[in-house]
Amino acid sequence: VQLQASGGGLVQAGGSLRLSCAASGRSVSTYAVAWFRQAPGKERELVAAISSGGSTYYADSVKGRFTISRDNAKNTVYLRMNSLKPEDTAVYYCAAHAPGVTIYEYWGQGTLVTVSS
Repeated sequence: VQLQASGGGLVQAGGSLRLSCAASGRSVSTYAVAWFRQAPGKERELVAAISSGGSTYYADSVKGRFTISRDNAKNTVYLRMNSLKPEDTAVYYCAAHAPGVTIYEYWGQGTLVTVSS
């Protein structure tokens, strides 16, 4: 499985972006997929995740502002980010794991999101 993250960019505080994580190599419809982020000087953190059945998880810091979704026909997972804050600035990575696997084994290359104040 190869993951390609895209959609990052520079946006003003309060703005929106939609990140895409396109999978290739095989269908990830049965995989859990997540978005992580890593800001300069900080540890990587889990932002949002979606199960194969559509159940979602959000970090407290993004609840109510970010929405994760998946389009199995396009083999793509999205992260819609609204009301962006400067503290959302980070490199965003998508990751996936197969059913029965407890760690995220496949990772995309990351896309940079910069939120200006």
